[in-house]
Amino acid sequence: MKILSFSRKLFCGIILLMSLSMVAAHRPAKPRILIFSKTNGFRHASIPAGIAAIKKLGEENNFNVDATEDSTAFRADNLGKYAVLVFLSPTGKVFGPTEEDALRTYMKNGGGFVGIHAATDCEYNWQWYGDLVGGYFKSHPRQQKAKFVVVDKNNPATGFLPDVWERFDELYNFKYLNPAIHVLIKIDESSYDPGDGKMGENHPMSWCHEYEGGRAFYTELGHTDESYADPLYLKHLLGGIQWAMARK
Repeated sequence: MKILSFSRKLFCGIILLMSLSMVAAHRPAKPRILIFSKTNGFRHASIPAGIAAIKKLGEENNFNVDATEDSTAFRADNLGKYAVLVFLSPTGKVFGPTEEDALRTYMKNGGGFVGIHAATDCEYNWQWYGDLVGGYFKSHPRQQKAKFVVVDKNNPATGFLPDVWERFDELYNFKYLNPAIHVLIKIDESSYDPGDGKMGENHPMSWCHEYEGGRAFYTELGHTDESYADPLYLKHLLGGIQWAMARK
């Protein structure tokens, strides 16, 4: 009788382990994002703070975060495991033809892209990238406080923001904007000194759009270290990541 009782317990234990294994096998894997911050031009001192902040956002919001400055990570077999690629202030020419093809394929397969600040100061000779990120940097005045007008709150990156968001940052002027972008936030040029870089009423600072099968979000904000300790900015950035991730 003792042998039978032990056998039953062993059998039940095996069944329990098999059940737990099946549950684990069917549990969705945590999404994974890749931060890319290679620079071949001006290098922002806030990049380490940005990487640390995004990793913390991942820990708090159930996604994994990798970071690299190695362009060769842009291979089709590698990019496919990422729900979102976050371009954290890369500058200059950072890709060769193989990496360009991998990024194109990634987006066509429904990938997510998030550009932060100097992501628009990158790959000037590759128009496909300019259309992906949504614009190209031209110039900026001195860093200062300005008023940002939220024009669309139907996005997780903006829904919680005040109608007018006043903050200190480095404020870009753009020499090119993709006409297909959907503007989320624009800047009130009367609220700061734009120097000689006035763009007028159409001066967007954050936008999103569908692009070649995937989703792309961009925020001009994020030059300073302080941005990555600002709860409102981090919620804005998290919302952009989550919006871009929704296609995966």
